[in-house]
Amino acid sequence: MIRRIDLRGQQAPDYRAVVPRAEFDVEAATHAVRPILEAVRTRGLEAVLELTERFDGVRLESVAVPVEALTRALGALDPGVRAGLEESVRRLRTASEADREEDTTVEVAPGARVTQRFVPVDRVGLYVPGGTAPLVSTVVMNVVPAQVAGVGSIALAAPPTRETGLPDGSILAACALLGIDEVYAVGGAQAIAMFAYGAGDCRRVDMVTGPGNLYVTAAKRLLRGEVGIDSEAGPSEIAILADDSAEAAFVAADLLTEAEHGGTSASLLVTDSVALADDVEAELEKQVVATRHSDRVAAALGGVQSAIVLVDDLDQGLEVVNAYASEHTEVHTRDAAAVAARVRNAGAVFVGPWSPVAVGDYCAGSNHVLPTGGCACHSSGLGVRSFVKQVHVVDYTREALAAVADHVVALAEAEDLPGHGAGVSSRFSRG
Repeated sequence: MIRRIDLRGQQAPDYRAVVPRAEFDVEAATHAVRPILEAVRTRGLEAVLELTERFDGVRLESVAVPVEALTRALGALDPGVRAGLEESVRRLRTASEADREEDTTVEVAPGARVTQRFVPVDRVGLYVPGGTAPLVSTVVMNVVPAQVAGVGSIALAAPPTRETGLPDGSILAACALLGIDEVYAVGGAQAIAMFAYGAGDCRRVDMVTGPGNLYVTAAKRLLRGEVGIDSEAGPSEIAILADDSAEAAFVAADLLTEAEHGGTSASLLVTDSVALADDVEAELEKQVVATRHSDRVAAALGGVQSAIVLVDDLDQGLEVVNAYASEHTEVHTRDAAAVAARVRNAGAVFVGPWSPVAVGDYCAGSNHVLPTGGCACHSSGLGVRSFVKQVHVVDYTREALAAVADHVVALAEAEDLPGHGAGVSSRFSRG
């Protein structure tokens, strides 16, 4: 079901090349997406409605979701789901509040002050995918950090269902629970274009966040600069670093968790224990046939992007997971906290057998909108800081400027930009 890659005895290969990912050609998708963006840019709501009918099979007169629909959805929400959402919101809000940064002022010289102000983005568009499942938890993960950051205007889009012409009821209910009343029944690349250019009731935004399929990602790539984006999300992925102390049933369950997202999802076990590898394979055989979505789980586990990687020891295993830079990295080893502290590249790290990736998807207090495709080596997951700009405020007195004037002039002359130097020296040569 899942292939093996044996790296034992190999001398520092390029681990990122050895452990491949699913094909996810964003650049190729841009050719299909570019006309969609242009249609929305030039024809606005008319184009959004046409594209919604073409791609979602739903004919709408308006994409704006009535507030009453949000209220009804919340009233109809299963009490258990509501309780889960409320706890998810509480924990994420608690963690997000701790992530807020205060303005700081530093006096770099007498009379020379530089302040770093943290200013929230004015307006954001949050995207919640439909796809194989209505990701109600993604509403929470997008909205809460934006609210804590102080974003003043929040719009949210999710694909319409054919049955109602509205996004899934659980998504609408989560919006109502969080106080989001600007919601649009729009999916795919056309939703990102609507946010970027404005269409109908939707005013253009300053930033777009949230995961999506290949075409959503391609739209974000093409519109980057027109609007800010969080990241270019690819297929879901997990890397599990484990030794012979790991519980095979737990490891298999967590590999299956990620595979459940779809056939291109990646599940990677990195271990120095052949016995554990054998036991995990046996567990997967049992667990996959018993799960509801066994077909897509089996497709993901059998894909080129999933594997059991055998290594000589945990040191080599750490090199592999740090090179792979997974969206989610779990550590199932002796002294798991110490080993996890050596993981440098990961969207999120889950320590030990009682911190499964599933808790991070819903109620850990962490955010599940995370970098994929190896981008965790340079990027972070969604959080309060994603929605905040850093603004430097420079405040100098006459004396402070005079003290540095000669340095400014010398540096400006070195760059052959005499006007820059004159911008300072002229203040002291008048009268």
